[in-house]
Amino acid sequence: MIEPQPIPVTRYLRDWSEGEASAGHVFSALYGELRVMASRLLSREGPGHTLQPTALVHELYLRLGASKPPDWNDRAHFFAVAASTLRRILIDHARQAKAERRGGEQPKISAELIDAGVTCSYDDLLQIDEALTKLEQVDARAARVTELRFFAGLEEQEIADQLGVAAVTVKRDWKFARAWLARHLD
Repeated sequence: MIEPQPIPVTRYLRDWSEGEASAGHVFSALYGELRVMASRLLSREGPGHTLQPTALVHELYLRLGASKPPDWNDRAHFFAVAASTLRRILIDHARQAKAERRGGEQPKISAELIDAGVTCSYDDLLQIDEALTKLEQVDARAARVTELRFFAGLEEQEIADQLGVAAVTVKRDWKFARAWLARHLD
């Protein structure tokens, strides 16, 4: 029996970078994984969130497809860029919702919101993004681990694979990031 060939995502990424193919090939090949990522991310949002996983993936497609693609290294590079872009999409959405409400001074939030599976409001999301931006100045990899954990919903081993580091390194970065964020959010 002939085994099915894996999807040539890396080839699609390179073709897209070189202008020989469109983003559509990549998104078609990875749509299921991107939708799962979006579902995980949106499951953390509070009830009544106006974005759905499909809409989030479509917005990701529009943003990445409309810009000049980077020189993609591989699938991990694509997912790292996708996680950053999803973060920006959700932050833009939260800012828009907050502007529509014209809320006042918001209370500080707990770093426990950074844990996977905890829901948070738009205001919480904006505070987390602000703290994460500051963490990037202190430890870029720890901020990246947090972004992949919180915004992409990836597990430690998945993050290690994405970043090309050992799982123990991710665990250490995650521990540092949580402590740093606890100090700056609480």
